[in-house]
Amino acid sequence: MNKLVDELKFDDKGLVPAIIQDHTTNKVLMMAYMNREAVEKTLETGKTHFWSRSRNKLWLKGETSGHFQTVKTIFVDCDNDTLLIKVEQVEAACHTGHFSCFYRQIDGDQLAETSNVVFDPEKVYNDKSHVLQEVYDIIADRKLNPKEGSYTNNLFEKGINKILKKIGEESAEVIIAAKNQSKDEIRYEVADLMYHLFVMLVESGVSLEEIYSELKSRR
Repeated sequence: MNKLVDELKFDDKGLVPAIIQDHTTNKVLMMAYMNREAVEKTLETGKTHFWSRSRNKLWLKGETSGHFQTVKTIFVDCDNDTLLIKVEQVEAACHTGHFSCFYRQIDGDQLAETSNVVFDPEKVYNDKSHVLQEVYDIIADRKLNPKEGSYTNNLFEKGINKILKKIGEESAEVIIAAKNQSKDEIRYEVADLMYHLFVMLVESGVSLEEIYSELKSRR
């Protein structure tokens, strides 16, 4: 995998442009930039990752909206400096609510919209549930990139038995908080329990997306 990445020609900022295309219709969805880590993460996970030049950080497409892109095929151009990635897009690619970021065309001296929005961006991006994915991603990063003094890394180092013991303890705390009918206690203890459950999921190699799919199948 790394050998393939070595053949890419990153620019002086360590980036290559990536054109994202719907794998069934060939509609161009978006263009973003990838650094080496983003390419490696994309190859490793099968989900597109990019480098945000404005936020100066790596990001998983869909981490806030849930509109993930599952990679189907990746093409490299003749100069090895541009990627074309065909994906299966969840709902829509554009933060404006349109399926594609290229939803406008030049019409004389104006820009004319060529498609309608498919989701309400205000509703999606004001939804706080994306914090679940953020917490999971931080925990997963701790496992891959240990940080000295990290409580999360301490749990990983002690292994699954320690993690499961903490889940048992936190479950008991949730029960006590509920018996006390204290909303503040319940909020605090449920957050603790969810964190330790996420540690267990990462340790077991189970993604949140798999949990979401399982819940969805039970509706």
